[in-house]
Amino acid sequence: MQPYQQNQYAGAGVKTAAEVDQGLRAFMLGVYNNMILGLAISALVALGVNMLATTSDASQAVVNFRGIGLTQFGYALYMSPLKWFVALAPLAFIFLFSFRMDKMSASAARGTFFAFAAVMGASLSTLLIVFTGASVVQVFFITAAAFGSLSLWGYTTNRSLSGMGSFLIMGLVGLILASLVNMFIGWAPLQFGISVIGVLIFAGLTAYDTQKLKEMYLYGNFDGEAAAKISVYGALQLYLDFINMFQFLLSLLGNRNN
Repeated sequence: MQPYQQNQYAGAGVKTAAEVDQGLRAFMLGVYNNMILGLAISALVALGVNMLATTSDASQAVVNFRGIGLTQFGYALYMSPLKWFVALAPLAFIFLFSFRMDKMSASAARGTFFAFAAVMGASLSTLLIVFTGASVVQVFFITAAAFGSLSLWGYTTNRSLSGMGSFLIMGLVGLILASLVNMFIGWAPLQFGISVIGVLIFAGLTAYDTQKLKEMYLYGNFDGEAAAKISVYGALQLYLDFINMFQFLLSLLGNRNN
């Protein structure tokens, strides 16, 4: 076995190709484990919040929304000014990660990520009001299959995706601007176009971010603590790719409540 000359997480040294491959698999497994835990937390919180916010007992319903009875908690969460706090709270966590990640310990970063996933779950609970539960589950599994395939391709391809990544980031900026505009004009054809483009952008970003994480391991020079933080950062990136692709697919394929 030929040695692989590369600085890795355990420090500088000569590693065989097998050792590098084993370390890379362990690193990516840590990324995916954190991401899956984050998704599980979001799903459980979304379901729990929905159970508290809705009722099938008409006598306990404060208001009827899309054929669903909302409790006092549901009314406050979805129809009062509190809804803006719930919607924007995940963004606050993203900013916290952006500005404080370098100063956090690995355990603090992981805890913050899981707290973010819980807050995101509360925000995503609105999807169970707008769309039928069956279509939410169906689109979730469609997203999972697509995400798995795209991430696997990003991991295994020998083609550099850096150029595609730059293009996708520019497309994401345009997508955000178009979404903000459509918040005010509410034009259905524009929303359809935003959803289609959104699916394509986050599909591409899934492959790009996976390859980027692989390269960060191969060419980085991190100690154990830094490697653990990078694992959490990678989980956040892939989590956001998954959630955004899921929401855009749900907008296209989901069945809405009346």
